[in-house]
Amino acid sequence: MMPPLHFCVAVIIFSCLKALFIPAYRSTDFEVHRNWLAITYSLPISKWYFEDTSEWTLDYPPLFAWFEYGLSHIASFFDPKMLDIKRLNYDSWQTVYFQRFSVILTDLVYAYGAYECCKYLMKSSLRKSSKWGSQWASPSAVLALLLLGNAGLLMVDHIHFQYNGFLFGIMLISLSRMLQDQYLASSFWFAVLLNLKHIFLYVSPVYFIYLLRNYCFQKRYPGTPFKPWFLQSLRQLVKLGLVVGLVFLVSFGPFIAMGEIKQVFSRLFPFKRGLSHAYWAPNFWALYNAADKAILVIGKKAGYFQSANFSAAMTGGLVQEYEHSVLPSIMPRTTFIFVFLSILPALLKLFMAPKNPLHFVRCLVLCAFGSFMFGWHVHEKAVLLMIVPLSLLAVVWKKEAEVYLLLATVGHYSLFPLLFTTFEIPLKALLLVMHSMYSYISLSNLFHIPRKLSLVPFVSRLESLYLMGLLPLFLYENIFHVLMGFDKRYPFLPLMMTSSYCAIGITYCWLKYYWHFVTMSEVIHKRKAY
Repeated sequence: MMPPLHFCVAVIIFSCLKALFIPAYRSTDFEVHRNWLAITYSLPISKWYFEDTSEWTLDYPPLFAWFEYGLSHIASFFDPKMLDIKRLNYDSWQTVYFQRFSVILTDLVYAYGAYECCKYLMKSSLRKSSKWGSQWASPSAVLALLLLGNAGLLMVDHIHFQYNGFLFGIMLISLSRMLQDQYLASSFWFAVLLNLKHIFLYVSPVYFIYLLRNYCFQKRYPGTPFKPWFLQSLRQLVKLGLVVGLVFLVSFGPFIAMGEIKQVFSRLFPFKRGLSHAYWAPNFWALYNAADKAILVIGKKAGYFQSANFSAAMTGGLVQEYEHSVLPSIMPRTTFIFVFLSILPALLKLFMAPKNPLHFVRCLVLCAFGSFMFGWHVHEKAVLLMIVPLSLLAVVWKKEAEVYLLLATVGHYSLFPLLFTTFEIPLKALLLVMHSMYSYISLSNLFHIPRKLSLVPFVSRLESLYLMGLLPLFLYENIFHVLMGFDKRYPFLPLMMTSSYCAIGITYCWLKYYWHFVTMSEVIHKRKAY
C-alpha cells in the first residue's frame, strides 16, 4: 500500500491543483450554495424550507442545511454581505475564495474515505500489493490515485462548483466499514449521507438487502435452535433500526416538531420538474427523447405530421418540461417501475449469494446504474455514483477494470456540457485525457494486458472505435458547429449529440456489467481475482 506519508503528499498535490481552478467558470450552483448560506445564517430554522426570495430555494435534506449553517458562521468572518438574502448573485472576491476553499477543505473527508478503502484492499486477501513491486504501482496505490484524481469530481466540484467530494467521502467511509464487516458503523454513515443528499436513496435498497441478510438474519445452520437464532436476529434488527432512526430523528426531528415535514418533503421531491434535466443526462430517456425528436422531424418531412399539435413540440431545443410529440409521454410512476425492474435481479442475487462484501459494492454500482438509466429528472452528475465505487472493483477484477475504463471515459466526457465557456474547453479536455491515460496505463500494467490487442489497451476493437468517436464529436461541438453556421439555427444540437452518443456507451456499460454480475461464478470468484 502507498505509505500514509505518500498518500498525504498526493492529497496535497491534488489540493494545490484544485486551488488553480479558483478563477475558473462558476455555475449557478455557486449562487445556490451562497444563498443557502444566507438562508441558514439569517433566518430561524422554521423558515429555512419556506424562503423563496431567490429561485434557488433550499432543497437538500436537513443535515446539509446544518452543514451550510456551520459554514455560514465561518463565512461571516470573510464577508458578512454574502449572508444577506437579498443580495442575489453576490460574488465578491472574498465570497469566491471562501466558497472555493470550503470545497477544497471538505474534500479531506473524501481523501479519508479513499484512504480507508485503500487500507481495506491492502489488509484483505485481494491482490496483495507485494505481488506488484513498486508501492506506487500497487493496487491500493492505483486506487488512491484513481479516486483522488477523479476527473469528474474535479470538473463538477472545483470548476462547476458543488460539494460532491465531501458527500462521496462519506459514502466511501460507509463502504469501507461495510467491507470490514462493521455493519452498524456503515449504517450510521450511510444514514448521515442520506440526510445530507437524498440522491443516495437510489442505492439504499442494496444496504437494506445486504444488512438484512448478513447482519440481522444471518444464515441459520442445521441443528441451531430456532428461538435463540430468531431472538438474536431480532436484537440485531432493533440495534440497526436504532442507529439509523436516531440519525433521521436528529435530522428531521425539529421539522416534525414544528409540523413542517410536508413542506420539507415538497422541496426534496419536486416531481413537477419533468422527465429530463435541461441537459439530458446520457441515459435511456435521452435516447427516448432523441428518438421522439427524430421521428417527428422525419415524419414532418414525409408529410405525416402536419397537425398544429406537433408543430410546437420541442422546437425550442432541450427544455425541462414537455410532452413527447410522437412517443408516449412518461410519468414519474413509469420511471419508478422501470428502476425497480432494473435493479431487482441484482438485489435477488445479492440476497441469495453467499456473503461477499464485493458483491455488495457490485450491486451498489448496478442500483446506481438502474436509477441513472431510468430515474425521473436525473442529473448528468449522477454518473459519478457509478464511477466512484466501481474504482474499487477496477483494481481487483479484470472484467470490472474493462467496464470502469469505458464508463469513466464516457461518463466524464458526458459532463463536458457543464463547462461551456471558451476558457474551460482545453481545461476539461486535459483533465479527461490525463485521467483516462493514467487509468489505461496503470490498469493494463496491473493486469499485464498486452497493448497491441486493440486501438486502446484493455478494451475491444469495437469499444476502441466508439471511444475514438469522442474526438470528432468534441471537434464538431467546439469548432465545426459554429464554423458551419449551425449555432443560430440549431443551438441545442451539440448537447443532444453529446447526450445521445454518451447514452449509447453508458447503456452498453450497464448491460455488460449486469451480465458480468449475474453470470459470475462464486467458485471462480474465490479462486482468483482476475
